[in-house]
Amino acid sequence: MVPAAAVDVEEARARKPGEGGDIAPFSVTRTTSSDIEEQAASLREWDQVYEQMTPGRFVGGLHEMCFAGIQVFRESTNQAVHEAGAPWTGSRAIGVPVRMDGTARFRGEPVDVDALVTLGAGDELDFYTPRGFEIFGLVVDEKALEAHARQVEHRDLGAALAGKGVFKPGTDRLSEFRRLLMSVIQSLDANPVALQYRQTQSVLAQTMLGAVVAVVADEAGAAKTASACAGRHNVVDAAKAFMRSRIAEPITVADLCRELGVSRRTLQYSFQEVLGINPVAFLRAMRLNGVRRDLKVAQRPADSVQDIAARWGFWHLGHFVTDYKRMFGELPSETLRGRRRAGGGRRR
Repeated sequence: MVPAAAVDVEEARARKPGEGGDIAPFSVTRTTSSDIEEQAASLREWDQVYEQMTPGRFVGGLHEMCFAGIQVFRESTNQAVHEAGAPWTGSRAIGVPVRMDGTARFRGEPVDVDALVTLGAGDELDFYTPRGFEIFGLVVDEKALEAHARQVEHRDLGAALAGKGVFKPGTDRLSEFRRLLMSVIQSLDANPVALQYRQTQSVLAQTMLGAVVAVVADEAGAAKTASACAGRHNVVDAAKAFMRSRIAEPITVADLCRELGVSRRTLQYSFQEVLGINPVAFLRAMRLNGVRRDLKVAQRPADSVQDIAARWGFWHLGHFVTDYKRMFGELPSETLRGRRRAGGGRRR
C-alpha cells in the first residue's frame, strides 16, 4: 500500500460472463503527499529516492494511469528536489516539464520547459528539480518502442536515443506531445471506464509509442523503407482488404503498417493520393460505423455509449461524440435511445 496523505485508486474488475467487452487490468491513482519519502514511493514500479533541497513544508501530488505496459503520470512538487533511482527494468521513460521556478538539471545537463528528458534501460535517474516543479511522465517498454519505430515508422530509434538524456525537439513537436499527454490524463480521468477495454488500451498504447517516435526522431534518423509495393493503389487495396477481414476490431494505423510492411508516411501518401483522405480519418470512419452498428443492436440495459465507444478504441469521449454527430447527424445517445424505443415492448 502506498503511504500517502490522500490516495484514490480505481482498478478494473472482472465482469460476469456475458456482460460484454474484452476487459483488461488497469489502474488510476491520485495521491497527495506531505512527506518527500511518501512522494517518491507513490510512483508505481519505480525504485527511487527523493531528497528535499530547500527548506519549508513539502507538498507533492501525483496523478497516474497504468495499462498495457504503459505508465502515464503528472507529478508536482513545491520544493526543490533531488531525484535518484530508475523506472522498471527494460523501460524507456520520457519526462516533459510543464512548469518550474528556475532551471532543472538532468544528469548534469540544464533543462527548461522547452526540453524533454529521457531514461533508457540501464540508465540512472539523477534529476535536480527547482521549486514549483510539474512534469508529465510517460514510461513504455523499450523493446516495444523500438519495434514500433522500426516496423511502423521505419526509423532506427536506438540511434536517435543513444547516449542522450535531454532533447530539444522544437516548440511545435514538444507542444504536440505535451498536449497529447494532457489530453490522455484529463480524458481518462473524466471517463476511466474507457480503460477497462483491451481495445482502448491497444489504441492508446500505439498512440503513445508513435508520439514518442515523433518527438525524438529527426528526419536524418529515418531508416530506409522496405521495398515499396507495386504502387500506391496496391497499398490502399491491401489496407482495405485487411480492414475488411478485421471488421469487428478497432484496427490502427500501426496495425496496417506492420501488416503491409510499409512506413506510416507511405501509407499516408497512398491514401491521400488514391482516396483523398488520410488513413487516420479512414480508420476513424470505420470505427465510428462499428460503434453505430453496435448502438443499433444494443439489447442490455447495461450497454452505454461510453462502453460501446470504448470497445471500439475511442478513449476521448468528447472527441468521439463530436465526430459521431458530424458523421451521422445525431448524437450516439440518440442512436441508442432510438434502438431501445424500437424494441421497448420486448423482454428477454
